[in-house]
Amino acid sequence: MEPVRILGTGSFVPPKVLTNFDLEKMGLDTTDDWIVQRTGVSERRVADPEVTTSDLACEASLRAFDMAGISAKDLDLIIVATITPDTCCPAAANWLQAKLDAPQAVTFDITAACSGFIFALNVAEQYLRTGAARLILVVASEIMTRTLDWTDRTSCILWGDGAGAAVLSLGREGPEILSTHLHTDGVNGQDLLLPGGGSRTTPISHESVDRKLHVLQLIEANASFRVAVRHFVDSIREAAEFNGVAVEDIDWLIPHQANLRMFQSMARILKIPMDRFYVTLDRYGNISSASCAIALDEAVRDGSVKDDHLICLPVFGGGLTWGSALIRWRN
Repeated sequence: MEPVRILGTGSFVPPKVLTNFDLEKMGLDTTDDWIVQRTGVSERRVADPEVTTSDLACEASLRAFDMAGISAKDLDLIIVATITPDTCCPAAANWLQAKLDAPQAVTFDITAACSGFIFALNVAEQYLRTGAARLILVVASEIMTRTLDWTDRTSCILWGDGAGAAVLSLGREGPEILSTHLHTDGVNGQDLLLPGGGSRTTPISHESVDRKLHVLQLIEANASFRVAVRHFVDSIREAAEFNGVAVEDIDWLIPHQANLRMFQSMARILKIPMDRFYVTLDRYGNISSASCAIALDEAVRDGSVKDDHLICLPVFGGGLTWGSALIRWRN
């Protein structure tokens, strides 16, 4: 069977920039130095109030179409990874389908928190290998800034908005997805919660709002840090071992953009120099599922990724969810 290929990538972030100094002016008990030292984030992008998750996804998709040389009418399937859909129903993918004018495509969302892009790639891979679809659009899109308690400095400093996309097909030429690897752990998935909107917290009430059940809750941050680093490292090793390559032979690590100190810990454990990590965290913050998709597109477009480069995309997110993809880039 022909390999799964990436025909094109695209990304989009809103133009509005929110810096650490802006957060200081908002009265948040923090400073630029404090945020940078603990997270690596200097600024993040914020969507305007009228902009939705599918709007960001649409912009990223159009850029991916342009690189791939296709149109929305060519698609068989649209998969959107998100935890911030436009609405609980319809799915963000349905809203995106309408905006792209792709009525022939089947559409659905995937919810895997910050790991969503890799989960969506894995699902797309199965559709292609079984012949159920020939051309697939995978998009990760988030408006995380609308999930935040802006008085909680441990959480609100981390997140931003944006979208990344990839067009996939079987073929003999182009960048090859060598493998994808997925893991979940529901028993230990309570450290990152967004209770509002689900069946546990509906309908919205004065009580649920007062209890801040409709904002992101980051619990046991230090424990989550250690768990994340372990799963990041294991995911990289798993992808390398599965494909019979050494970790040190990977040209680029493009991880979910969670925390710079995590990357530094991963580099020490794996004995890989930090200059092999492609980092957008300082400019965009954590955009959940969209982070590594945006970083991949930027690495391709700025020339960092070159012909024959081996790229690993390790991810970790709430749920718990984690995994990786290994890509051999072919121009």
